[in-house]
This record gives sequence, structure tokens and C-alpha cells, in this order.
Amino acid sequence: MPPRREMVLNAFTMNCVGHINHGLWTHPRDRSCDYTRLDHWTGLARTLEAGLFDAVFIADIAGVYDVYGGGIDVTAREAVQLPVNEPTLLVPAMAAVTSGLGFGVTVNIAGEHPYTFARRLSTLDHLTSGRIGWNIVTGYLDSAARAVGLDGLAQHDTRYDRADDCLDLLYKLWEASWDTGAVRRDRAARVYADPAGIRAVHHAGPFYRSDGYHLAEPSPQRTPVLFQAGASGRGQRFAARHAECVFISAPDKETAQRTVRSLRREVEAAGREPGDVKILVGISVVVGDTAAQARDRLADYAAFASPEAGLAHFSAGSGIDLSRHGPDDPVGAGTGNAIQSNTQAASRLGLTKRDLLGQLALGGRYPLVVGDGPAVAAELDSWMDEGEVDGFNLTRTVVPECWEDFVRIAVPALQERGIHKRAYRPGTLRHRLFGRGDALPPGHAGAGVGAG
Repeated sequence: MPPRREMVLNAFTMNCVGHINHGLWTHPRDRSCDYTRLDHWTGLARTLEAGLFDAVFIADIAGVYDVYGGGIDVTAREAVQLPVNEPTLLVPAMAAVTSGLGFGVTVNIAGEHPYTFARRLSTLDHLTSGRIGWNIVTGYLDSAARAVGLDGLAQHDTRYDRADDCLDLLYKLWEASWDTGAVRRDRAARVYADPAGIRAVHHAGPFYRSDGYHLAEPSPQRTPVLFQAGASGRGQRFAARHAECVFISAPDKETAQRTVRSLRREVEAAGREPGDVKILVGISVVVGDTAAQARDRLADYAAFASPEAGLAHFSAGSGIDLSRHGPDDPVGAGTGNAIQSNTQAASRLGLTKRDLLGQLALGGRYPLVVGDGPAVAAELDSWMDEGEVDGFNLTRTVVPECWEDFVRIAVPALQERGIHKRAYRPGTLRHRLFGRGDALPPGHAGAGVGAG
């Protein structure tokens, strides 16, 4: 078989009990409730590295899902991303037991000032030897805004305007505050860093101001690999300027292809090459040694899933309380200030609440691939071919067996098909993904910025 395009493969998870496929924490073999144990995460890291995953992509929210039913009853009972712990603190421990696995961490730009955040990500880039990525989120939960003293979320497009300003300041800190040769570590001359190579950043933007020096010396990548997941028109324009990996949600290959082509047009309009961005789709896989075993496993998992918890999740993401909808009411019949692409997609497809419940067999709405190793490999290959995606964010089902089964059964079939690596490339996460070195490429908004 001729060589195929190599996929990007991330494990999609969260520092919580229930992430995407809700209710499966009740399965007797599931160990998601061990999320507060460090060995839970170091074990995951070792498993993913054995399967040559590019990264573990750790999602996060800073609020609670309180739209469905006007409260947190379902959210709390079903552990719908509540409780949820901080994601970045997991990285050093997972990095300590791996050498090739990358880390994509989700941090909301509203969580702290870019000045202190820049140091946190530089520290992680140092400690991982350049394996860190940042998933840029602008927030979509009113509950998160209220929790920190605001009346509610800013308007959708205003949140992206703030994110643009945040990134402009971060680029100055990461890329321009320290020259590459500023760090000398010269014991004899008693010069650790040459002050002539360090300059203050001066930023006076519409949302952020800063006058100060970046506190961290240049890390292997300087700027972490930039992930982003906005699919609205404004979100795509933001991605075209900043993102290196874009995470999309698509119910089928046709929708994925349409989204991918739209994103690549925006990337070109922003003056970048279409290949400067890797586009990944969220997907769930249930794999078995045989097709029959995979089908039996799916039925077993589905018996423990919670479609209602999936509705609570969707309600939070859309801003629409689906508990008020009748079974045949259209899901997209409403407006919200949350994730606009959710309601737009539901409206375009004409989904009703009954349709949505039908999609929630595993408690989550991502496309589901079921089969033995060759069948799973063929279907993922088809998503790359027909959907034109570059790879996948693979969701968890029953932990840890879902990861272990995928590595044992699906990975060899993917390798045999020629779409999954047989070894990690050397170097940083950015170099492994793009093969062009550690730094942001020319044409990126952060490349070549000045300090003022």
C-alpha cells in the first residue's frame, strides 16, 4: 500500500469524572473517579506514549453547567464536568514519565492577566522540553463570568476581540522580550543573562495593558503550539490568524469537509499557507478484537450511558434550556450567547430534542466508530480522505480500557494502513507536528513581533 498522509492523534480528556460520553463513570470497570490520583494520570501518559499519540488534549471549564432545568441537579448527579480540577498541574507529572507525548492544555483567557499567564506556559514549555500546547478559549458559560464577579459573559464577538488583544500581548512577551542569545550562563564572567538582550514590553491595547519584562527566559518553543476550537465566523477568523491546530465538531464527513474548506479559505485570506493549520475532528471509538466483540462492548457501554446528561451538556454549550423543549421541538429554536456553532448546526440539520437523544447512545454527540482494528483504521482513514481532516481528538469511554484497547488493537492497524507513525520525531511538539523547527513559522501573527 502506498504511504498515506500521517494523522495527528490526540487523546481528548479532562481533569474530571465525566467529560464527553456521560454516565460511563458508573460502569463497573471504569476508573474515572480516580481522577484525583496522580498515578491515574501518569498511567494514562504511559499508555498514550506507547500508542505514539501526539498529545493528550486536556479540556477545561471555569464554571458549571446550570442551564438545563435552571440548575445543577443533573450536572451534579451525573458528574457532567463537575467536579473539575485544574488542568495544567497534571502536565509536569505526565511529562516526567514520558519523552514523546505532547500536552495541550485548555486555559480561558479571562482566567488571569496575560503577563502572569505567559510565565506559566513558558515554565511548562521548559519542564516538558518543548512539548506544551495551549488551547485558547474565550469562555461560553455565564456561570463562569458570574463566579468571578461579572454580570455575565461579554458578547460572543467581543470575547474574540479580547482574545486578539491577549494574544498580541502574549506574543510580545514570548517572542520579543528576550533575545535568543541573552542567556549566557557564564560563571567566570558572573553573567547569567545579558541585560542588553532583555527588553520591556509596552502594550496598550483595547483590553489589556502591560509594561514589564517577561519573567521567564526563552523556552524551547517560546510560544506554545496554539490550539483553538471556535467554528463560528468570528471564531474562524480568529483561528486563521492565530491557531496552529483547530479542533472541530462535525456529525459526518460532509460537514467536516465543509468546515475544513471554510477554515482553509480563512487561513489563506489571513496570508498563511493552508497547511499551516492542522484540523482535528472529535470522534469516539469502540474497538474490539473482532467486529462482534466491538458491537457487544458498545451495547455494554450504552447500558450505563446517560443521554439526559448529554442534554445538560448541550444546553450549556448552546445556552438553551432543553428541559423546556418537547420531544419534537427543534433544538436550534432559540438564541444564546454561548457556542454559536452548536445552535447553527442544529438548525441547519433540523434536529429535534428526540433526534438529539437518539445521538446520545454513549452520552455524547461525537461521531462513533465501532469495529475491529482494520475496520476502525479504514473508517478513520475515510474521515481524513472524505472529511479532509488532519487527525482526531479521540474521546474516552470506559477508562482506562478504552485507551488500552485502542493502543493494542487500533494502533497496529493504523500503522499497517500507513496513516499512523511508528516512532516519534525528535524535537519539540511544534516540530513533530509540522517538521519545520521549534519556532512559529513566517506568516504567523506572532512571528517577528516587537516588544512595543
